Amino acid sequence: MPTPTPSAPGTPPTGYTEHDLERFAPEPPKSQARTPFQRDRARVLHSSALRRLGAKTQVLGAGANDFVRTRLTHSLEVAQVGRDIGAELGCDPDIVDAACLAHDMGHPPFGHNGEKVLDALASDFGGFEGNAQTLRLLTRLEPKVIGEDRPYGLNLTRASVDAAIKYPWTRGRGPVPSSPKFGAYADDVPVYEWARQGSVPGRKCFEAQVMDLADDIAYSVHDIEDAITGLTLDLQKLQDPLERSAALYVVQDWYMPEESIEELDAALVRLEAEPSWLLSFTGSMRSAAALKNMASQLIGRFTRSAITATRAAHGEGPISRYSGDVVVPEQTHLEIAVLKGLAAAYVMSSASQQPVYEAQEEIIRDLYSRLWNTGTQYLSPLFAELWQDAPDDDSRRRVVVDQIASYTDVTARRLHEVLFDRTLTHVTAADTPLPGLGSEL
Repeated sequence: MPTPTPSAPGTPPTGYTEHDLERFAPEPPKSQARTPFQRDRARVLHSSALRRLGAKTQVLGAGANDFVRTRLTHSLEVAQVGRDIGAELGCDPDIVDAACLAHDMGHPPFGHNGEKVLDALASDFGGFEGNAQTLRLLTRLEPKVIGEDRPYGLNLTRASVDAAIKYPWTRGRGPVPSSPKFGAYADDVPVYEWARQGSVPGRKCFEAQVMDLADDIAYSVHDIEDAITGLTLDLQKLQDPLERSAALYVVQDWYMPEESIEELDAALVRLEAEPSWLLSFTGSMRSAAALKNMASQLIGRFTRSAITATRAAHGEGPISRYSGDVVVPEQTHLEIAVLKGLAAAYVMSSASQQPVYEAQEEIIRDLYSRLWNTGTQYLSPLFAELWQDAPDDDSRRRVVVDQIASYTDVTARRLHEVLFDRTLTHVTAADTPLPGLGSEL
């Protein structure tokens, strides 16, 4: 392992040190026209892993309609929200922007359903987690910097890598040991520990907290917007007591198991009291504009609440790295959870989605079995090289998981049809693959 050194001399941005500017693999000094953090953002923005998010599921399947968000559009929106919050609170906006753009790069095809299936398949050799896969992409898999001993991924600065670590612990070492959430696989521990040097164990850096908040805000508001435009959620129906109770139960079950239904209902009542809250959506230009205004007002409501509370706790000076924490008032936390839970109730846990989930699970399990049993035959050249360099079977199995995680939804379906020469009859029309294979194969 190389001895990390700063890649560019000069005065670090306010609130940061030379330590924060170091890269895992030393690089020759660069022009001072851009800061190291601006360079980090550019590396993420131009990465192939970010581009692939354009065909990966957010909530509704990628390609379900021309309006629905993908992981890429979601990440762009998270970056905009996060950059604004970071600028208000005084941390470097390019670090936050880079972390927000990168935060979902490790997600496999088919969203959280794909993540769950891959975690089960990889349970004997370290599991699978989207954020741990993001770290792996940033520091190993995304081709940018290659050393004599190993690839170094995008080779971002320490501060930017740390900002992308949403779960700062390894598997089974978090606040809830049974939680499936973690931030690094065993063979990525060296770079994880390098990125976390000087950190507080178990505590996200401030920039990662801003990224996490921006993700929650964008996720909650925009998934509701997608559900409404997709006609799977009619907010007017929540006026029916039985409908409302059933929806709030899903909110509680998915996101807030320790909160009472009464507290969640009170949060929903506060949201409904917003002048912009939309009870009727027809698809007309006027109702589409009203929906967009509701989304904008909700984002403003949540960001103002967190910025005000954080400033009240820390004063007016710039906050960065480990000099403070983002403060989200409990009422705001509950309101965000209610919106996320409504999307879960009317989209993700909908009975109509179950056949789709089953088809997705079949695709991933079949692909894993075929790729594992055929060596490098169906691996892309990049992953075939990693397979050949792998020291043991568990490492080769990890390569197979890495390959599958890189697939878009469309590519996974296409390859499955090619390899198994059949069409899954229970996949919906929106899931029908297009002819041809993706270039990443």
